[in-house]
Amino acid sequence: MRVLVTGATGNVGRLVTKGLVDAGVKVRALTRNPARAQLPDDVDVMAGDLTQPDTVRPALADVDRMYLFPEASTAREVVALAARAGVRRVVVLSSGAVTGGYDTTFHLPVERAVEESGLEWTHVRPGEFAANKLSLWGPSIRAERVVRDANPDSGWFPVHEQDIADVALAALLEDGHVGKVYDVNGPSLISLRDQVRAIAAAIGEEIRFEELSPVEARKVYLAQGGFAAEAADFLLGFTDYAGNPADPEEAADFDPAELGPLPTAEVVTGRPARTFAQWARDHAADFREPAGANGDRGLHAADA
Repeated sequence: MRVLVTGATGNVGRLVTKGLVDAGVKVRALTRNPARAQLPDDVDVMAGDLTQPDTVRPALADVDRMYLFPEASTAREVVALAARAGVRRVVVLSSGAVTGGYDTTFHLPVERAVEESGLEWTHVRPGEFAANKLSLWGPSIRAERVVRDANPDSGWFPVHEQDIADVALAALLEDGHVGKVYDVNGPSLISLRDQVRAIAAAIGEEIRFEELSPVEARKVYLAQGGFAAEAADFLLGFTDYAGNPADPEEAADFDPAELGPLPTAEVVTGRPARTFAQWARDHAADFREPAGANGDRGLHAADA
């Protein structure tokens, strides 16, 4: 068996690649910049960009299964190329926003392209990535041991990227997952304030939470640049998932506790989902390093 991992240098793709190698599977990794991939030596790393399907074609040769990073603009072309090349199974990195009905333009079109291809498919729909906090809070924690954000008592169910990868690996390697949709969240609701406390405990140092208004926090995010700037309006409630204008006060009024427990990786793996505290311990070094030493890790999953 040979598996093609697209987005192989991302937060999830990198872990999927490692998991496949550890399982003794032949792995081909697709990334825009192979020279910077830093993947295991026995991985066949090839250059390619999902936004340019012709560059993906060579990587599909002799591939049985594919982990697909979501790129809606070219999903049908890429999946068609995969089918013609002989790929039999596709595992899609999707989003819990599809389950909630919020996402109709980013991840849903990728899911539909795969479903309509006739190939075996599984969709993995993670909720909020715990790793987002590296991009949002990492710079100020490393430089000043402070977090500046709005609504400290709001929260969600942040998921460890390893849990997402573990579900994807099961779908790639095991029988019984074809045609399934798996929502993957953290095991419990945790406020922003308690997330900061968990990171502080992990690094063994105090971190101050400086509460800002949404408008003030937006200015901080925009000045920070990168993912923080790109996601500022959505994360702070100024726009909805589709980018339409929204009211930050309405977002602050929503109580996620009303949702009750959300599905986790345990449904697939049989192991308890990793907590945010575990994620913080796993990334303690990333928060201790001086600003600029590590760089922001980015939002989701990948460099496609």
